[in-house]
Amino acid sequence: MSLAINAQQQKSQQNAEMYKNPIFAGDYPDPSIIRDGEDYYIVHSSFNYYPGLLIWTSKDLVNWKSVTHALHKNIGSVWAPDLVKYNNKFYIYFPANNTNYVVWADNINGPWSDPIELKIDAIDPGHFVDEKGNRFLYFSNGGYLPLSKDGLSAIGDIKHSYDGWKIPRDWTIECFCLEGPKMIKKGEYYYLTVAEGGTSGPATSHMVISARSKSPFGPWENAPNNPIIRTKNSSEKWWSKGHASIIDDVKGNWWMIFHGYENGHYNMGRQTLLQPIEWTTDGWFKMKEGIKTDDEIKKPAGQSIKSNFNLSDTFTGTVLNKQWQFYDEYDSQRATFSSNGIKIKGKGKSIAESSPLLCTPSDHSYTADVEIEIEGDASAGLVLFYDAKAYTGIAFDKENIMAILRVWQFPTEKEVNKRHLFLRLEKKQQVVNMFYSFYGKDWLKIENSAEVSSFNHNVLSGFMSLKIGLLAVGEGSVIFKNFVYKTE
Repeated sequence: MSLAINAQQQKSQQNAEMYKNPIFAGDYPDPSIIRDGEDYYIVHSSFNYYPGLLIWTSKDLVNWKSVTHALHKNIGSVWAPDLVKYNNKFYIYFPANNTNYVVWADNINGPWSDPIELKIDAIDPGHFVDEKGNRFLYFSNGGYLPLSKDGLSAIGDIKHSYDGWKIPRDWTIECFCLEGPKMIKKGEYYYLTVAEGGTSGPATSHMVISARSKSPFGPWENAPNNPIIRTKNSSEKWWSKGHASIIDDVKGNWWMIFHGYENGHYNMGRQTLLQPIEWTTDGWFKMKEGIKTDDEIKKPAGQSIKSNFNLSDTFTGTVLNKQWQFYDEYDSQRATFSSNGIKIKGKGKSIAESSPLLCTPSDHSYTADVEIEIEGDASAGLVLFYDAKAYTGIAFDKENIMAILRVWQFPTEKEVNKRHLFLRLEKKQQVVNMFYSFYGKDWLKIENSAEVSSFNHNVLSGFMSLKIGLLAVGEGSVIFKNFVYKTE
């Protein structure tokens, strides 16, 4: 699997001329992007998954490879980051745990600093610099706040500047919910791009709004063609399109990066989408005429780099590969690495307490296999995990094989008495079948299957998605080997 290449290598690889959305398949919401010469860098919300804030790079906005995680210290659920390059340093501003933080680095590859708290109670920070070189953060409340020259502390109070665009009352939305401000300067104007309508809820909720001003502090004039893009009805492929950034490519063409839910696959989370925009003669931008989000679209200029990202993992390396994140923790002492696999100490008395190791599937249908050996009184499993209150899959201890259906866990194959087994999940659209094997072949299906379409934010809240999880629960340890992800 390759991100931006996604499902079945996006039917081989995004070719030299055309691409199809999404450019990041799976749960990659709230994209923030910059161009640094001929290189693009992007980061997404990482919520309760650690290490967090995985940075990606591309030369054509379509084919991406992973760079590094910028966040290792657990400070809560990380939302809507803003990636910035300023004075030859890189910064990521982001909200978490009812405040805001910044991490910074001299080089995009790191090392990145520990998070520095800014002590601001607002969300969705967007960095901008005025013509005098003063730095500010804009927030979802329509206000802005000055930063110190080094960008590592807030000075002063938030001042209100922008009220948003009034949504017609007869439109079907979740809420007004001004979000995700991003600002650029082009010509004589500052352009403020925001989201409105609610990031989930009805398919027609989220939308992209544009405003401009000759001052970064307003007064703001809303674009005459607002909303710039919006899902108009639930028959469309992409729902709740919003949270956009606009960016120019190396040839001077302009693009919008945004996210959306895929119709029928809400539990995959918000996926990253790319679409061309164009500028009008009177200085506004709009979606390029005649192009829909689900069309095959002419690719931006630039080299198609080869992805370095693959969900399958032999677990024979010396560090955790970039596709993996622990839920709700980052304990560098919990995992040990060897040529014999990754050993994870058991944690908690239940799956909810165990902080499983997770990766993000990029396909509607797939199989995931893993070889597992348990030590001590640990139990182990392979699950589809939404959060600590919603997961399903298969597990075993030294006596029994357990089915896990919507958190309900029970023995389904008793007195197997094996500490070394192979487990498999087979997801076919929204139905999940579960298997075990003694030797990695001759797979035995348990009687239990699950339907997982309801494992999504509109049902469960939390803005999460359904991820593949490896479980190590209780006293003892679990060794994982040969994780294999295959698309169906």
